[in-house]
Amino acid sequence: MNRREFITLLGAAAWPLAARAQQGKLPIVGFLGATGPAAMSLRVAAFVERLRELGWIENRTIAIEYRWAEGRNERSSEIAAEFARLKVDVIVATGTPTVAVLKQATAVIPIVFLQITDPVGSGFVASLARPGGNLTGLSLQSPDIAGKRLALLREVAPTLRRVAFMGNTDQAFVLREFEEVQASAATLGLEAAKSEIRRPQDVLPAFEALKDRAEALYLANEGLVDANRHRINVLALGARLPTMWTSRDPVEAGGLMSYGPSFADQWRRVGDFVDKILRGTKPADIPVEQPVKFELVVNLIVAKALGIDIPATLLSRADEVIE
Repeated sequence: MNRREFITLLGAAAWPLAARAQQGKLPIVGFLGATGPAAMSLRVAAFVERLRELGWIENRTIAIEYRWAEGRNERSSEIAAEFARLKVDVIVATGTPTVAVLKQATAVIPIVFLQITDPVGSGFVASLARPGGNLTGLSLQSPDIAGKRLALLREVAPTLRRVAFMGNTDQAFVLREFEEVQASAATLGLEAAKSEIRRPQDVLPAFEALKDRAEALYLANEGLVDANRHRINVLALGARLPTMWTSRDPVEAGGLMSYGPSFADQWRRVGDFVDKILRGTKPADIPVEQPVKFELVVNLIVAKALGIDIPATLLSRADEVIE
């Protein structure tokens, strides 16, 4: 299929909901997960539950077509073409690389995104208040969140002086995250160094390079890091490095702690975006929302293995403590 045929196909996918309703067909949501179904099951459940509360019941008043990119950008392109053939009414997608592929594929089908660190800097929307175009959704941006994470690391490791930031800095949004970490570290009197990985094979050499260069590890909010969270946690434990993650899942998989937006809350709010679009509101007119609910998760099992005593004051603030 050449580009002209593909664009024609995408245009055909955006037929009005009214026409679909007249033909007795259910509105279709194309759901593109950046990883796989097992890793996203709880988040999908929160999304579907919110849709149900809004009157959209799966297989009765709405159809949801689930597809999984499994971390492969080429798979995202294939799925975009498939959604066009299915004539979906709106696409829900996660992660900056995945959404970038969809944005390049269609300027017609509404796209609701989430788990995006910087939607403006990534070129997805013109501004948070006025997105323009066919994309809107939820940003992970929050003032000084990097500083809050580093301060939490310092609470559990009071003598902390050097922290490593691990992620694929070939991704522009990851590089921006590192710059925020670096700036926040300077205000706290810490040194921040980059630990770059670009493929799974880079993880082990990255840890070997960190020997005697870091006393804690800050993990970027990106797909490569997330896909290798189990391995990273094992290596961090072996290197005696406390880890700071951006979400709960990697802590449940053996990380020390996380602080960031509640993904369960964000997935429920995605349901509100989809509801508005299916009822006729254009994505260009729906402001991008920022996080409102944050959660702190601490893994006491990992803390004990590292020989770290988590302060009672920190535990009292935690939303979840894994014991």
